[in-house]
Amino acid sequence: MGYQTLRVAIGADRVGIVTMHRPEVRNAMNTQMMTELRDCFANFYVDQDAAQCLILTGAGGAFCSGGDLRERKGMTDAAWRRQHAIVEQMVRAIHDCPIPIIAAVNGPAYAGGMEVALASDFVYAALSARFALTEVTLGILPGACGTQNLPRAVAMTSAISSPSGQTLLTIPHS
Repeated sequence: MGYQTLRVAIGADRVGIVTMHRPEVRNAMNTQMMTELRDCFANFYVDQDAAQCLILTGAGGAFCSGGDLRERKGMTDAAWRRQHAIVEQMVRAIHDCPIPIIAAVNGPAYAGGMEVALASDFVYAALSARFALTEVTLGILPGACGTQNLPRAVAMTSAISSPSGQTLLTIPHS
């Protein structure tokens, strides 16, 4: 598996570590990384014996800061639609992967990074982890199932609080 933006290692214990590797931009996902994440998890769907468990993490001090907005700024509408189709396929590949995926969140997981973590089967967050759907501050709707996966990941009776104890999000009973 030769990737430009990912590092994939599978140990003798058959635990695979998939590392998003663009630390210079806090692992912001450009089209290349989105395509590679899609292909990586689709390959595990095809080769289910390659690993027994996958750990998804980020290089450097961040899990993933979301989509690379510098790349997006210059996109035509057609290029953006193509990229969004890749994002949708990437999330489906994560959901469809028959090998359990643990998101090891080692720092900020913002926007699409949070959505990638939420698409995983389990999330293990370090004390330095931070989660936010920051795209809403730009008037962008979370486009990788974050608004659907967040209530599934957080118990319906739970509240998410900041370290100071301030309630940030409460999910009411339906």
